[in-house]
Amino acid sequence: MADSSSERVAERKRHSFFVNFFIRLLKEKPLGTFGLVITLLLLFTGIFADFIAPYGVNEMYKEHLLEPPSAQFWLGTDNVGRDMLTRVIYGARVSVIVGLAASLFATIGSTIIGILCGYIGGKFDLIVQRAVDAWMCLPGLVVMIIIISGIGAGILPVIVVLGLSWSLIGSRIVRSAVFGIKENVYMAAAEAIGCSRTRIITRHILPNIMAPTIILFTTRVPAAIMTEASLSFLGFGIPAPLPSWGGMLSGSGRSYMYLAPWIAIWSGLALAITVYGINMFGDAMRDLLDPRLRGGAGRYGVRRLKKEAKEESESSVPEGSTKQ
Repeated sequence: MADSSSERVAERKRHSFFVNFFIRLLKEKPLGTFGLVITLLLLFTGIFADFIAPYGVNEMYKEHLLEPPSAQFWLGTDNVGRDMLTRVIYGARVSVIVGLAASLFATIGSTIIGILCGYIGGKFDLIVQRAVDAWMCLPGLVVMIIIISGIGAGILPVIVVLGLSWSLIGSRIVRSAVFGIKENVYMAAAEAIGCSRTRIITRHILPNIMAPTIILFTTRVPAAIMTEASLSFLGFGIPAPLPSWGGMLSGSGRSYMYLAPWIAIWSGLALAITVYGINMFGDAMRDLLDPRLRGGAGRYGVRRLKKEAKEESESSVPEGSTKQ
């Protein structure tokens, strides 16, 4: 009976991880909760842009050029009569695709390179890390512009360039985490009983670096969105007529900024709010997933432990006794 009850408790704890995470997020990180709402809205808008947008993405209304916000066009129109709300909504889809794909590509690459360098070490680690040092010395945006100029602009080239560039840079974080894990006793025990390198990496190293890996991914998403907007603003990102928030700030956004400021305001505001929200959510996840804060640390955990200690001390006071 005792074994079955302990198994039920352990299963309840496993199932309630996400519930506890969201409870801590709501109680401890109000800005993180706000960032989560913005992130979910961005995902929803990007996925269902075809159903949310009131007009076609490149549908032009020649009789409504540079029209200010109105009941028909909530965010106004641009210099060729396209609805700005529709273009901002479809721009969210571009940001979702580039942000998630480039960040996932970079995180997987950083994890593979970091694990190999940290676990194998020796000359392999020395050669790879000197290559990383050389890459980090180069101006990132300039290198991306040169590469994209050679292979052509578009969503796929931007994703590939961002993913490859950040794979090398992010490997330093994963490598440091692997070095800390290598010194643990269970690693020596796994090697002593004859575990293969593949099993050690997949069963002992990879699960223990998931927290910094998730944090690395969440910090890459807003950086990828901002970098794509920068490249599109300079003309090396997403080519027209596909809407991009950075591209909307450039071109007609700069040309008609004083005559029709809403062309630049809405895309810039959407970019700023999105990056801010994802950054807040990423910071909250970093704090909540930190192993040093898990299981009782942090403001919520400290309050809970203090409350339990107070209740225990009060229950241990004999009835009829008075506090001095």
